[in-house]
Amino acid sequence: MLNTFTKRLVVLLVAMMAIDETKAQLLAEFAQVPDRYTISREPSLPEVLRKLESIYKVSIAYPSDLADQKWSKEFTPNRDLTIDENLSKLLKDSGLNYRQGVGSFYVVVKDDNPPKPKEALSATVAQNDEALLEEITGVVVDEEGLPIPGASVLVKGTMVGSVTDLDGKFSIEVDSPDEAVLVVSFIGFESKEVTIGSESSLTIVMTSSTMALNEVVVTAFGLERDKKALGYAVQSVKGNELTEAQNPNVVNSLSGRVAGVQINSNSMPGSGSQVIIRGSSSVAGNNQPLVVVDGVPLDQTSSRTYGNGLSEINPDNIKEMNVLKGATAAALYGSRAANGVIMVTTKDGKGTKGIGVAINSNMTFDNPLVKPDFQNTYGGGAGYRTWYVDGRNGFDEQGIRGTAGVDESWGAPMDGRLVPLWFSAPELVPLTPQPDNWEDFWETGKTVSNNIAVSGGNDKGNFRLSVGRLDQKSIMWNNDYYRNNFKLNTGYNFTDKLNVTISAEYIKSGSDNRRYSGSSDFIWSHRHTDFTKLFNWRDYYGIQRETFRDGDDYPYANWQHEYFTNPYFLQEYYTNANEKDRMVGNIAVNYQFTDEFSLMVRTGTDFWTDTRMNVTGVERTKNFVTTKGSYTETVLRSQETNSDFIFTYDKEFSNTFSLKAQVGGINRTNYYKRNYVNVTELTIDGLYNLSNYASPVTPESTIRKQEVNSLFGSATLGFNNYLFLDVTGRNDWSSTLPVDNNSFFYPSVALSAVVTDIFNVQSNVLSFAKLRASWAQVGSDASPYMLSQVYNSEGLWAGTTPTYANASEIANVNLKPEITTGKELGLDMRFLEGRIGLDFTYYHQSTTNQILAVAISSSSGYASQVLNAGEITNKGVELMVYGTPIKSETGLTWDMSFNFSRNRNLVVELAEGLENYTLASQNSLTSEARVGQPYGTLYGRRYLRSPEGEIVYSDGLPQLEAGTFALGNIQPDWMGGFSNNFSFRNWSLGALIDIRMGGDLFDVGTGLARKTGQYAETAIGREEGVIGEGVMNVGTEETPVYVQNDVIVDAGTFWNAQNPRTYHEAGIFDGSYVKLRELTLGYSFPKNFLGNNFIQSMKLSAVGRNLAILFKNHPHMDPQVDMKGGNAQGFSYGEQPSTRSIGFNLNVTF
Repeated sequence: MLNTFTKRLVVLLVAMMAIDETKAQLLAEFAQVPDRYTISREPSLPEVLRKLESIYKVSIAYPSDLADQKWSKEFTPNRDLTIDENLSKLLKDSGLNYRQGVGSFYVVVKDDNPPKPKEALSATVAQNDEALLEEITGVVVDEEGLPIPGASVLVKGTMVGSVTDLDGKFSIEVDSPDEAVLVVSFIGFESKEVTIGSESSLTIVMTSSTMALNEVVVTAFGLERDKKALGYAVQSVKGNELTEAQNPNVVNSLSGRVAGVQINSNSMPGSGSQVIIRGSSSVAGNNQPLVVVDGVPLDQTSSRTYGNGLSEINPDNIKEMNVLKGATAAALYGSRAANGVIMVTTKDGKGTKGIGVAINSNMTFDNPLVKPDFQNTYGGGAGYRTWYVDGRNGFDEQGIRGTAGVDESWGAPMDGRLVPLWFSAPELVPLTPQPDNWEDFWETGKTVSNNIAVSGGNDKGNFRLSVGRLDQKSIMWNNDYYRNNFKLNTGYNFTDKLNVTISAEYIKSGSDNRRYSGSSDFIWSHRHTDFTKLFNWRDYYGIQRETFRDGDDYPYANWQHEYFTNPYFLQEYYTNANEKDRMVGNIAVNYQFTDEFSLMVRTGTDFWTDTRMNVTGVERTKNFVTTKGSYTETVLRSQETNSDFIFTYDKEFSNTFSLKAQVGGINRTNYYKRNYVNVTELTIDGLYNLSNYASPVTPESTIRKQEVNSLFGSATLGFNNYLFLDVTGRNDWSSTLPVDNNSFFYPSVALSAVVTDIFNVQSNVLSFAKLRASWAQVGSDASPYMLSQVYNSEGLWAGTTPTYANASEIANVNLKPEITTGKELGLDMRFLEGRIGLDFTYYHQSTTNQILAVAISSSSGYASQVLNAGEITNKGVELMVYGTPIKSETGLTWDMSFNFSRNRNLVVELAEGLENYTLASQNSLTSEARVGQPYGTLYGRRYLRSPEGEIVYSDGLPQLEAGTFALGNIQPDWMGGFSNNFSFRNWSLGALIDIRMGGDLFDVGTGLARKTGQYAETAIGREEGVIGEGVMNVGTEETPVYVQNDVIVDAGTFWNAQNPRTYHEAGIFDGSYVKLRELTLGYSFPKNFLGNNFIQSMKLSAVGRNLAILFKNHPHMDPQVDMKGGNAQGFSYGEQPSTRSIGFNLNVTF
């Protein structure tokens, strides 16, 4: 329930906006409708046109001087005629005509005959015959450069105005243009004020409004639909929201923007992210959404290190992203739609007049966002001693045992005492704190993105050619990534019926080294380590080599040699390089047989190859054993090809009934190949070639093929443009399923009812209200080769004889796809002429026929068996509230939006006799799908506690309870986002807050860093000991008596007894956070500053990403982390920290 303060705040905001809106309406009416003051009983032309707009649900624009025209002849709209027929009848012999624009937009224009003189309005306007008027011309376009016909252009404070034609052009005569201000407005766009200054020709760019009542969105197969006709939830993100504070992986920009979308990312260059829409639905399968770019599905196989399809898209090319969340929205994708769909539409140059050039440059600098709270009092070692001898635990000439082999920080106080250290031994140097070694370890990362696009068009066709380059330098030294994007979109109208479009993109990406994803350098370490010296290890190698133990010979110097290698040596020599080529594209032929009937035939492919070379060893000697260099080479190839045809019939049979029907078919083929070679011993160290082997290599090869044929159909029936019924059906035939059981049908039905139109609600408060409901079934196909038993290659016996073994998994010849059944209810409301909006959704999804590899008795000779069994449900709510709280005459505008989502997941059942399925594990703690629990419940050992919940101690150390228990769950309780955009004249300010509350993670790294004495809490009690907070049992086990624990134990012993490898509860942390995800401050340079017509616009912005964590419960790190990728979420162990990015963005158009 809302508290009193919140209720009053909401009432106050609504009242303020209502007053401001009323005032704005009065001003607009005075400016645009001067005939309201003309004394006449005859209806005006605007009154007649507004009547037609109401009947036919269209928009009709007209020049402002037509508002004075009296309409003497009687006219009654004939509802049996079309809007065009009524307009023709209305304007006959009037000296006026009309032209149809895009969609349901019309413009009334004057005939070529000279217009009749306009009657003077002596009661309202005093004409100044001596005034010198100057003609101002211009064009009004949207963010993509497309002309906006019918936009109103008024001189502020006067009745002088004009309306743009179908090319978006206008002409207006202005007195004193240097001081004049034009007010430009159009439905669906934010009103804009432009100072004319010394310009005589203007290009005015309008910004889309989130309040648009007739919003069009892209749905399945790239089909554009009127949003009010949809019976399911779709959320859109415009391309301009993705480019200013540009994220190299564009999907990360959806975090906090789209309700119900959970994104776990990392800061490695070119890395991928885990995307979940409305919770996880598959126990063992893929839970990521299908990604479709310009009609071509992209391979979204997740890889933390090497990225995936979405991470290779250039944000500068994106026009819009549409997220199809539920089963109904994605139903036409059949067996690929269980996890939702992300539709990406790229810019294509449509509507561009002549040639246009756009340049966008973005540069940001990166640093770690969160620094752990380290202790800087005690050095590395053990037993209150810090002493370097040989990098291990050997003895020096005086018989003193070294402590460098201990990778912990329980050593001597860093008070300047003289000790031998790794860079000086056996010489003594002061032992001093290194409070800045965290900053010294990391570099300042840098990301530079440059893109240039050339676009053009005319009535015959359009094109857009874009070239982009991205360079990333990681915060970790010698980690990098590059990406080149070459994108071409073009279309040509060969005749008025035949149109061909081509979309093609070549992506060249790779890295010299992308090895580093995380390490233990601040977990198992010495707090006195100087990383600047470690970076310059060659300066100290000669000194340290004299201390090497007999039988040891390392090619580097390091702070120890028992467990760890110098991290900078690893970065320099143990490189993981790759080179990837990707081609994505399609060609589509559209033929319009009649105005209602058309055919599209399309074929597209996503093809990529990736060559990876990872150095896994460099020659070294330890304990008289020499390990030779080694490396692996992997070559991957993947291709998906989709060929489809779609017949479309779209007709309005009358003013009350419409039908849009589609039928089509698709053929999809998938091919994947992986060749892998492991060279375990190199003949010549450092020469990485497959022929340079000293022992037999270990090759592997994998080939997977799949084909799916589909037929589908859909029908949208409209009644009176306020009631819409959607029915779809798709049948898939899959090669991965049994021949007798490979056909599956996926239906859906959706209903949308515009309540305000049904009941003809005329209200200044409620502008629009729609109810929607839907039901659908979609699927998730089986992977290839799960039907038959196969043999696995086991290498060569005696170096010559190939050996094979039966696969450990029993196949299932009766396998079926997973089936997801989704139900959805929604409410969409707009208030105060669209000034405030609210969208609420309730959904329930159930996924059955889970494809599981169930463990079976080893006595069978197998480890598991593939079964269809189990059910997972997801149900939840999504709420979006958006509006414009401030829109003043001075030019100050505040647009805001808030989204909230809450999902509840439950594992209803698994296979018969199976109660749990392990998703991932770490140190015996497991993330499981367990019957009766949410997906991703963490199970492990927990502390023994008293009935009051206090930890029970024995001999001063915490005790464990026997058995394993649920310690937490990886799924958040709720997620949200709060976006704010302020604009004032040429200035703009944007901020995005991203919220995730609840959800747990098993952070082994933090738990171990406490065990090893790294963090501030471990410095307490080093001399005097520690008393654990809890109770101890002074009674018996059968009859316990609990009293406050008062036993003092050594600090090292205390923290070692809470090792999260055994004490799992010690590694469980809350994953909640509130982040300032984005902040931008931009300035658009005025035309008079640019000084010529060559540069059309220029905007310079200061940008920031991940600037601050406003709230978190984790004491030492950013809780948004992805250690293992895929379904193995909720784990952390020394990952590369998330980064704060600050820089600038420059956008120039010509």
